[in-house]
Parts: sequence; structure tokens; C-alpha cells
Amino acid sequence: MSLPSALLETLSHRLGPRGLLTEGGDLAPYLKEQRGRLTSRAHAVARPDTTETCAAVVRLCAEAGVAIVPQGGNTGLVGGAVAGEGELVLSLDRMTRIRTIDPLNFTLTCDAGCLLAEVQSAATHMGRLFPLSLAAEGSCRIGGVLSTNAGGVGVLRYGPARDLCLGLEVVLPDGRIWDGLRALGKDNTGYALRHLFIGAEGTLGIITGAVLKLFPAPRETATAFCALDALPRVVDLLALARERGGDTVTAFEVLPRMGLEAAIAHLPDGRDPLEAPHPWYALVEMTSARADGGLTELLTATLAEALERGIIADATVAASQDQAASLWALRECLSDAQKPLGGSIKHDVSVPTAQVPAFIEAASAAVLRAMPGIRPCPFGHLGDGNIHFNLTQPEGMDTGAFLDRWAEMNRIVHDIATAMGGSISAEHGIGLFKVEDLARHKGPVEMDMMRAIKAALDPRNTFNPGKILPTA
Repeated sequence: MSLPSALLETLSHRLGPRGLLTEGGDLAPYLKEQRGRLTSRAHAVARPDTTETCAAVVRLCAEAGVAIVPQGGNTGLVGGAVAGEGELVLSLDRMTRIRTIDPLNFTLTCDAGCLLAEVQSAATHMGRLFPLSLAAEGSCRIGGVLSTNAGGVGVLRYGPARDLCLGLEVVLPDGRIWDGLRALGKDNTGYALRHLFIGAEGTLGIITGAVLKLFPAPRETATAFCALDALPRVVDLLALARERGGDTVTAFEVLPRMGLEAAIAHLPDGRDPLEAPHPWYALVEMTSARADGGLTELLTATLAEALERGIIADATVAASQDQAASLWALRECLSDAQKPLGGSIKHDVSVPTAQVPAFIEAASAAVLRAMPGIRPCPFGHLGDGNIHFNLTQPEGMDTGAFLDRWAEMNRIVHDIATAMGGSISAEHGIGLFKVEDLARHKGPVEMDMMRAIKAALDPRNTFNPGKILPTA
């Protein structure tokens, strides 16, 4: 089903040149899905350049009964930006203004189409830090980051996107604009409405602007790569680092030997940071706003204590920013590094931090029982309990046959995470791919509450239909 020609003509007039895309080559970047599991079937992409124009597009589509799929950088991994037949993609990629920066209030207000890297750079230019950091920061946009409540490597210290946002501007499904751009640390005037839209994946409203929290820029950083012979000791290392370093511990990542070997093979100048192989590794980073914080000495002393107590088997502390960047590259390339190994079934789960080793061991054993030869590659943000539990196909197995068992592997992994008090989606969202899983793992009261909110704000189900909640 194509979009009404009268609507397209009106949208073209309202949006101006390049504001409405209808040709195949122009549409292609907006129709791809990152994991290649689905393809959008939209015949048009609207690209408003202001909040008012965005609202006008929404009103026109509401009058025509056309559903809208909001899209930021289209970097999502759960199909949240995939459009169906007869739906309009609304991209925020022309809304890229940094509206204001208030270094004394430690806030930045921007359009939702700003790239995450652009926001980071603008904050840095003013001597401040916007701490959200993702592998896709050069292509993901603030609206999408907030709509999925993205996390990244700094959640341990700074929290996810939800904790870094003070106010929002949102276009509602009827075309009204809610101006909630308040740069206040405290505001107890009723419901905190912004939290309805953060993590809602565009199903309740289109985020067009945001007030973001800034922090003092770090003036000293210390980074270490540690080897562990037993997975449970990684939690002991995290606890020790936090006991000795307090909130200077900014990031704490875990990866297995399999992942490190894949990363070394993937990077042109990749090499093992340590002399001997070990089954598990931790990447630890401390930062401070003080230039004389003595972080390298603190981290070195902490690791010496960990070595003496048998928590770690070996470690190296970066002696320069280049060395630290090389260590981080080993972690950040892990997703791409697994591609040459064959098909990969991916999971984005979280459990209480203390339960991470037990989860990894239980989930690894369970998937191996279900599929002998499967190669688990669990890695990620141990500091906040978020593990990317990726499964690489058995050697020699047909990739298609392996990927056909995605739902089966999901059920095994998600059931174990839920039984441990965890979540089936830590930072990627629900989108299309996890709708059925969400219904299985959320209680009926929670599901009823979410349906009630959706019905109140989008009674005609015109914003991102089918995402998070199934279409009735």
C-alpha cells in the first residue's frame, strides 16, 4: 500500500527541496536494518528541519491516517526503526542545531538530530564532558539515544541516557508540541513526563530537542587491561576497584579469550597486551577532574593488591593515551571482529552485577547442551551488569540453519537472565525483534500499564506501530 498522492504532494510543498525523499537511491540508507534481518518497505522519508515543521508533518499524517516511524541515525539493533508498507519514515537528520550551552549550569540543549559525537565535541569545546559513549557515536543521534535509553561504557559512573537528560521537547501523535526543555536539577511539579518518552522507542512521541547534563571534563585518566584465570574473580576485581577508587571508576568491561583473539585478528595492528593467554580479561578505567589526582598510582596499587590476593593473574597499565586507545580498540571492535567467524545470534541482557559470572556460566552450559559446538562470546559492561551474550555458530555449520534457531537461543538465554532477576534488554530496546519476548517476561500488570499509556497518548496507534507492544 503506497502513501496517498495528495499527502505526498502536500508534504513535498511543506518540507521543501530534499525534505521529502521518494526515489529508491535516496531512500536506501533509511530502509536498511543494521542486522539485515528485515527491510523497511516505506515509499517516502520526511526530513523536517524544525520542530514546527515536524509537528506539521505529524498533523498531516494524522489527518490522512498514516502511521509514522521516527528515525534517528538508524543504528538500532532490534528493528525499532523498520517501517512497514504504507508507513512514513520521519528522519530527524536535518535537525542538528546545538541550541545553547550553559557551562555554569552544566547543561547543553540541542536538536534531537545532533550526532552523539557532535554533542560530545560541543561539550568538550566548552571545557565540559557529555559522558555517554557508544561504538556508534559517530552515526547515532540524540533522539534515538534517548528513545532507546542507550547505555554504553560509562553507565557505571554516569548512568544511562535517562540519567543524563533534564528536559525534552516532544511532538505528540496529534501534532501538538510539548515544551519540557527545563534545565532544572529538581522539579517536583507532578509527573516526570520526560521519562515516558525516554526508552519508548518513538511509540509515544517524537523527541525533537533535549536538555542534557554535562560534567567536569576529566583531566586525568588511567586505563588497565587485566587477566583473570577464574570468571567469578572479575566481580571481586570490580568491588576492589570501587572500594579503592570510589567514583573515579568510570568503566569496567569484561571479555573472554575468544573475543580477544577475534579482536587481535580483526585489527590491523592488533596484538595481545599480555605475555600469556588467560580465559578472561577486564578493561578498567579511572578518570578524575583533577590533574594531580594520582590515578595511575592509585590504579597500579589497586592492581598490585589484586595480584597479591589472587584476584588477577596479570595486568598492564597504559603508559600513554595511545596505549589506552589501543586497549579500548580491542573491546570496541568485538562486534565486528566476530563477523568473520560466521553467523552470530546476539543477546543484550542484564543481571545484578554479582550474578554476572553465574549467568555466563549457566547460559553457556545451556546453549551448548542445545547446540553442541556453539561458541559463546559473552562480553560487555560488567560494571552495570549488562552482558552482550553473543553466540557464534559451530565451525562447519550452515549459517542459515544456525540463524534459524535464533528464537530458540533467545528463549534459553532470556529465561536464565529473567530467573536471575535480570532483563532481556539492557540497552538496545525492544523494537520488533523482542515484542513476543517482552510479553513473556513482563508481568500482566506491567503490560497493562504500558498498554494504558500507549492508548492515552497514541489512541490510533500511529507512532511506530508494532514496536514494544504488539499491534492488536
